[in-house]
Amino acid sequence: MAEHHHEEHHHAPLRSKYEEALSKYHTALDDKKVQEEVKRIITECVHENDTPEVKKFLMGSIELTTLKTTDSEESVLAFTEKVNQFEDAYPTLPHVATICVYPCYAKIVSETLEVEGVEVACVSGSFPSSQALLEVKVAETALAIGDGATEIDIVMPVGKFLSGDYEGVSDEIGELKSVCGEHAMKVILETGCLKTAENIKKASLLAMYSGADYIKTSTGKLTPAATPEAAYVMCQAIKEYYDETGIQIGFKPAGGLNSVTDALIYYTIVKEVLGEKWLTNEWFRLGTSRLANLLLSEVTGTETKFF
Repeated sequence: MAEHHHEEHHHAPLRSKYEEALSKYHTALDDKKVQEEVKRIITECVHENDTPEVKKFLMGSIELTTLKTTDSEESVLAFTEKVNQFEDAYPTLPHVATICVYPCYAKIVSETLEVEGVEVACVSGSFPSSQALLEVKVAETALAIGDGATEIDIVMPVGKFLSGDYEGVSDEIGELKSVCGEHAMKVILETGCLKTAENIKKASLLAMYSGADYIKTSTGKLTPAATPEAAYVMCQAIKEYYDETGIQIGFKPAGGLNSVTDALIYYTIVKEVLGEKWLTNEWFRLGTSRLANLLLSEVTGTETKFF
């Protein structure tokens, strides 16, 4: 009898390597405190960044995105041509960082894009739901890269995360990163589905631990999409991960970026939490199409619908 009891004790569950990894970080966050801190940053710090220089910088951090059901070869071609024409039209302004499209348009964009330094990003892995067999996600990602994508945006398997299957989440992200190789991979957390700051922090850390080169707030297909609170928590996670590992991870708010003020808020959060080292168009990106014209209008001083 005693022996049996001893055996039971012997099989007490050990912490998984994922829980072990997360335990190095502060994940027990208080949503109310996060809201208060974000409110403080917005109230005290945004105004000082409301300058023509910052707006120009933000133009150069935009991932010009078209992810519509109605996209076609013609519309994506016209979209890419706009980026080609931008350099001639506005030689003193930075071009966008990226054109972001579905994988079936990677070839068109990569073949018609003439501007040096603009990346071709594709959403992959059964965007936006991430609900597909891993083999399908792997194939879609490999095909996008084969057709000229230089960056890949995938959606974390949110259902697996919410049901506590951290191993499944990590394995899938790792597998897709191995397909991407040296191409940057962004992991979209779909923060609107994660609800709490604690979940967002854990998802950020898991994504980075598993091979994300960037973490991104949202697909833009669900509401709420990007929020300043989610951005703040993600940037804190990036900072702690950098302090722990020395690995710099990029940040991309996306979805619901509807105004220049929104862009300035995200810029300010990155500046306050992560600092100058992240304020380049390599480490900080904005996923949007709407914002490009709004920023351009403010920078040039005349209402412009270029894109």
